[in-house]
Amino acid sequence: MSVLSLHRIPSADPADTSGLPQACKDGLDPSRALAVIGKTEGNGCVNDFTRGMAAAAWQAVFPVPIVAVMSGGTEGVLSPHVVVLTTADDDSAYPCGALVAAAGRTPRIAPEQLGRRGQAEAVAASLRQLCADAGISPGEVEFVLVKCPLLTGVVIAERPPGVLASNDTYESMAHSRAASALGAAHALGEINEAQLVAGLAGDLSVYSSVASASAGVEVDCCEIVVLGHNPAARGPLRATHAVMRDALDAASVQLALERIRGAGGHVVHLFAKAEADPSGSVRGRRHTMLTDSDIHDTRHARAALGGLLAGLTGEPAIYVSGGAEHQGPPGGGPVTIIWELPKPI
Repeated sequence: MSVLSLHRIPSADPADTSGLPQACKDGLDPSRALAVIGKTEGNGCVNDFTRGMAAAAWQAVFPVPIVAVMSGGTEGVLSPHVVVLTTADDDSAYPCGALVAAAGRTPRIAPEQLGRRGQAEAVAASLRQLCADAGISPGEVEFVLVKCPLLTGVVIAERPPGVLASNDTYESMAHSRAASALGAAHALGEINEAQLVAGLAGDLSVYSSVASASAGVEVDCCEIVVLGHNPAARGPLRATHAVMRDALDAASVQLALERIRGAGGHVVHLFAKAEADPSGSVRGRRHTMLTDSDIHDTRHARAALGGLLAGLTGEPAIYVSGGAEHQGPPGGGPVTIIWELPKPI
C-alpha cells in the first residue's frame, strides 16, 4: 500500500526548478512522483503563459510522466511555489486511514463540449476511475483538483454563432470551471442527476464542497488530482476540508484548524477557492470587485482570501485559486488543509 507524500518548494520564477535537489535530499523520490501543483506569478487570465512555462519546466525534470497543474496569480501576500505529490511506502507506525492520491487526464475536451454536459461527464468518468485506482470511496475524498481548458480566440472565430458555450475567451474560463466542478460533484454523489442539469443551466445553489477547478490555455483536456483517505493505508498525512460561506468566513477555517491542532497535527499545506460574490455585496456591504475595469475580479478575490488564509496559518505559500463557480456557495468556496500527525514515540 502506498500513501501520499507532499513536498513544498519555493519558486524564484515560473520556470524555476532549482529547489528540487534540496527536496530530494529531504526525502522526495522523483521516481515516485504523481503530480506537481503550483502557483505562478502571472495574471491567472487567458493570456497567463506562466502556467504553461511552469508546467513544461517541471514535467521535464522528472523521470516519470506527471500531471502538472499550475494556477496563475499570486496577488497580495501569496508566494509563488509548487508542491510535489509523490507516493511513499506504508508506515505501520501510524494508524490506518492515511491520505492517498491519484492523478490522471480526461480525453481531449472538444470546444463544443466545453462548459457543457460532455465536459462534466468526462471529468466524472475520470474521477471515478482515479478513486477506484487509489481505493478512495466518494465519502473519503477531501480534495479534487481539475485543470481544464478554455476557448481561444482562434477556436471561437472558426465556429458559427451559438455552437460554443461562450464567444468570449475570459468568460469561457468560468464555463469550463463550472462544468468541471459539477462533474466532480456528480461523480462523488454530492449532487444528483437533476442537480447536475440545474447546475449546468446556471443554478449556483448547486456546488461541490471539495472540488477546485482552474482553467488555462495550456491544456486541451482536464487534468485531475484527487486526494482522499484510504482506510487500509498507514502514514502521517491527513486532510480536513471546510466550506467558507463567504470571503470573510474565517470561523469555518479556524474551526478546522482547531480540530487539527486538537489531534496534535501540524499543517502542511492549504488549498482554497476564491471568488467575488456574484450578488455584488459581502455581508450586506457593496463590493467593487465585479465592476473594476482595471483588475479582473478573480485577482481581487485571490488577494483578499490569500491575505485572510495566510494570516490564519502564518504561511503565504498556499494555493488560492480564483473563480469558484459551483465550488462552494456563491461568494464562498472550499478549503482543504493537508496536515501531518505527530511522529509516533
